[in-house]
Amino acid sequence: MAIYLTKESKVLVQGMTGSEGMKHTRRMLAAGTNVVGGVNPRKAGRTVDFDVPQCLQGLGGAPMAVPVFGTVADGMRATGADVTVVFVPPAFAKAAVLEAADAGIGLAVVITEGIPVHDSVAFTTYAGRKGTRVVGPNCPGLITPGQSNAGIIPADITKPGRIGLVSKSGTLTYQLMYELRDIGFSTCVGIGGDPVVGTTHIDCLAAFQDDPDTDLIVLIGEIGGDAEERAAAYVREHVTKPVVGYIAGFTAPEGKTMGHAGAIVSGSSGTAQAKKDALEAAGVSVGGTPTETADLVLARLGEQRR
Repeated sequence: MAIYLTKESKVLVQGMTGSEGMKHTRRMLAAGTNVVGGVNPRKAGRTVDFDVPQCLQGLGGAPMAVPVFGTVADGMRATGADVTVVFVPPAFAKAAVLEAADAGIGLAVVITEGIPVHDSVAFTTYAGRKGTRVVGPNCPGLITPGQSNAGIIPADITKPGRIGLVSKSGTLTYQLMYELRDIGFSTCVGIGGDPVVGTTHIDCLAAFQDDPDTDLIVLIGEIGGDAEERAAAYVREHVTKPVVGYIAGFTAPEGKTMGHAGAIVSGSSGTAQAKKDALEAAGVSVGGTPTETADLVLARLGEQRR
């Protein structure tokens, strides 16, 4: 019941010893994620103790000691890691992803926001050539509830289930997860709202379409660009499972730069209405609010709110 991330995934954290890396590594461990190491060339050879007794049932609640490696390649050789989560500052994010791609890691989850667009273009292109999937940048990561959590998505607001979720917005990811907590999710992927991202709506739609344990897909978009229109075309041609959508930004003023997506709306191009129209033309049910979107999901599944 998962795409990209399972209980078998072995996770490195680049920037684990920083304040954000420490905080979220602890949360990932508490969610049951198999965090096998951190990466910091200045602290290689050390270990970091994380007090996360909630994920150590039967082990007396002792702290978990996570080793720190000098490079991603070192961490992969020692642990067999296949995922890295990047918590490094924007100026160093490009180098961190290039290093991970050169090491041959399968998945790089880039949480960092504020990365220059030209850096994102460079590392997403390079990683693709090397066979490394990038999720992000400027994203909350992804979670397969009950199995693994790579990033900053709260792990306690939903449960395992059969809905797949792909979203540009971190906040709306959390809200839909909570709204549909009684049904649960196979995997939730926050792809990020920057102009350039490594994994798109279409990538996730294809993966969920092929996942036998995902029955319905929720797609959350935002104003600006044409990613949702392209996703609509893909749904029309390739997706047989029901899809429910929501577009953030119906009340946004025309001609303004808005939000973390840096979306610029001009005329009808990139507007919420244009995206809604394209999705509905492809057979996607589109909600006017997050709660209405959740109700559409329940209706498509034949469920009722408890």
